Amino acid sequence: MNFFERMQSLDRRWIYIVVALAIIIPLMIPYNSDNVTSPPTENLYQMIDSFAGREDRAVLLSFLHDAATMPELYPMEIAIIRHCFERNVKVFALTFLTSGAPIIDYAFNSVKEEYPDIKSGVDYCNFGYKPQPMAVVLGMGDNIANAVNTDAEGRKLESLPIMKGITNYNEMNLVVEFSGSSPGVYWIYYARPKFGVNVALGVTAVMAADEYPYLQSGQLIGMLTGLKGAAEYEKLVDVFAAYRDPAIDYSVKTDAEGNKILPGRPFGKEVLNDESTKKLINITTQTKAEFTPEEYTAFVAKYPEQKAIFDQLKEEQNGTIIIDVTKITPELRNRMGENAYREINQLTHNISYKFKVARIGMNAQSVAHIMIIIFILLGNIGYFIQKAKTAEK
Repeated sequence: MNFFERMQSLDRRWIYIVVALAIIIPLMIPYNSDNVTSPPTENLYQMIDSFAGREDRAVLLSFLHDAATMPELYPMEIAIIRHCFERNVKVFALTFLTSGAPIIDYAFNSVKEEYPDIKSGVDYCNFGYKPQPMAVVLGMGDNIANAVNTDAEGRKLESLPIMKGITNYNEMNLVVEFSGSSPGVYWIYYARPKFGVNVALGVTAVMAADEYPYLQSGQLIGMLTGLKGAAEYEKLVDVFAAYRDPAIDYSVKTDAEGNKILPGRPFGKEVLNDESTKKLINITTQTKAEFTPEEYTAFVAKYPEQKAIFDQLKEEQNGTIIIDVTKITPELRNRMGENAYREINQLTHNISYKFKVARIGMNAQSVAHIMIIIFILLGNIGYFIQKAKTAEK
């Protein structure tokens, strides 16, 4: 009995075990991989990023799904909220499903854990569950504060600082709806034709084919498709929005000429293709912040009182200055101060699990698919060999 014949008679339980391990191992032991970003994802990212630092622009997120589709849609929501928080983009959220309300809270609260300075009503606003979708969608085209009236906490919208400069879809110029069924209906059919609002979608992978005609016709400006789309957006946020230049003091809001200093950097295709970008998207644990001598000098200049601590921690390797954050004891962290510690930790490019979950999931999905394909090929080859032998007899 040759190899292929053995595969034909293999107990199917072994196949299930191998596929299960192909999923479990990449989930438990993440490995670094790259996701090539697609134009629909890049277009959505660039649209949101164009609102960075503007008082008169905002993004509205519509959570039109329940917990059943969270594995694919929730990582998208987290990634976009993180993008908005990083780049100082006003972000609003609502849902037309009662089951969507707790998901909004969960998403905002989860991201806020990493951004202690972000405030509800100032940087973001949760409208909560709103019945009568048509009335809300059309009403916001005239006046958002009148159509929605209060947020999820019962506060009058007109009294919230975030509403400064925001009146209707002229300012809240992008709606991103996340849904596993019938996504974008109200926004594509009514809000866009009547008010010209830009619309994008985050959909489960099986829904993507139904939505591509809207993308191709220009009715959608972008779309995130399943876990792959979420993984792509996570990557873009890490490369651009979460990027920090060691030489820039981001605690200062404006430069000498009065221009706003925004964290992160603008989108650039050439940056994605740069070899140095790879260290920004590693999903394995990173503990070392690396500087050129010039970058280190500029970095410690921002924290003159902590210079002695940084000098104590630094190591030099091949002209690169390295600070290993695992060597920062609680005592040193206390002396260093939370702002300095947070920045040095961010410069390690270590990514919090919640911000890389889609990429970890894609790794597991990719390995499992490869194993399934291998089993299919082996099974088919074995079948035809066996069939040929039977025919000879």
